[in-house]
Amino acid sequence: MSNDDREPTRHDFLQRFLFDAAPVRGEIVQLRNSWQEVLARREYPPVLKKLVGELMAAATLMTAMLKFDGSLIMQLHGTGEIKLIVIECEADLTIRATARWDEHSEIADRPLADLLGEGKFVITLDPKDDSAAYQGIVGLQGDSIAEIIEHYMHSSEQLDTRVWLACDDSTTAGLMLQKLPAGQGDPDAWQRLTLLAGTITDDELLNLPTEQLLHRLFHEETLRLMTEDHPHFGCRCSRERVGNMLKMLGREEADSVVAERGVVEVNCDFCNQNYQFDAIDVAHLFKTDFIVRPDSTLH
Repeated sequence: MSNDDREPTRHDFLQRFLFDAAPVRGEIVQLRNSWQEVLARREYPPVLKKLVGELMAAATLMTAMLKFDGSLIMQLHGTGEIKLIVIECEADLTIRATARWDEHSEIADRPLADLLGEGKFVITLDPKDDSAAYQGIVGLQGDSIAEIIEHYMHSSEQLDTRVWLACDDSTTAGLMLQKLPAGQGDPDAWQRLTLLAGTITDDELLNLPTEQLLHRLFHEETLRLMTEDHPHFGCRCSRERVGNMLKMLGREEADSVVAERGVVEVNCDFCNQNYQFDAIDVAHLFKTDFIVRPDSTLH
């Protein structure tokens, strides 16, 4: 592929599209800036970095597909060297990510089942209103993140879904096709379209502009492109949220930490923001609703 074929600017985007003659919808996402924001905050082993990136792309695709007014939280739990990966994507495609692993071992490039051990894949839909959250849980079936997502969609949502994911140090990207229920059109379309999409290479998915990629895959099909969206990195942590968490721990526990260490110190797992509360902060915290002292927050 020539340099002229590559995306000229570094930005994040998600493109929805529909096939006119088939009950199939699709999305393509490329995350560059938000992926770099995640990598700047935590140094992951190469194998884990790839999994985090692919889950970020998958979570963005699913959030946009669901059109859900709230947050989608995707969790991959394991008992092996990789313990947990969490991706949170909000309805406006604000995304953040974190992971935990056995930092005392060198994570080698091995099959996904070996890295995770026994575990589960969990998707939680947390609405903005007061309605109850929905949670779907499935076992870890599949040799890749894409296969785990496909298994989840088939077993929990009863929707035929195919996913292609790719990740490198600069970009993470994904393509998703989903068969719409009770649709009209070509009965062989689903098989044909998934076969065409399956010819995509990682390099194409990571680097080609959307319209060029869609033309390369589906130039014999009639597509309708929807409005392009722009995912972005963001974190919901704040000094007030951390203060509320300390309130839940209780005054005695907070005072004991201050007595031992001088301050209560909390780091956000997602953005690595550091929050500190000294004895005066703790006293104000439990005396009033909340008092913010900006000089106690380390950026």
